Amino acid sequence: MDPSLVADAMRKSVPWVQTNGVEFTEVGVDRVVAALPDRPESRNHVGGPHAAMLFGVGETASGAVVMAAFGGHLDRATPLVARAEIAYRKLALGPLTAEAVLERPAADVVAELEGGQRPEFPVRVSVRDAEGVVTTELVVTWTLKPQR
Repeated sequence: MDPSLVADAMRKSVPWVQTNGVEFTEVGVDRVVAALPDRPESRNHVGGPHAAMLFGVGETASGAVVMAAFGGHLDRATPLVARAEIAYRKLALGPLTAEAVLERPAADVVAELEGGQRPEFPVRVSVRDAEGVVTTELVVTWTLKPQR
């Protein structure tokens, strides 16, 4: 899939993206940056984005990098989250950016898929506040489930 089409595909196929105003500011085949605006209705009891919003923007950024890297294989495999780990490091305030980086070479993942396996691969995500401080870190492990 052409990386320039990923943002549009995410907006059309993932309603959460439009509902919460996620924008994709950078899209590459192994790295995506997504932005989440600060909205009062998405805040928690201490005035920052709710933990669900932090996870949501991070997982969404990871999904966009998966689409950029493996969108050309959607006719034979469905990308799914297998598991995720999250660490809340610092109180987040204001608008957020989430940088997602594919941790394995896409060619290795595709080779496993072509070899009849169901590959798993991590995407590392750093969520930063408006000052650029990392507030949240995620590792989202994805799989490509072969179509049967």
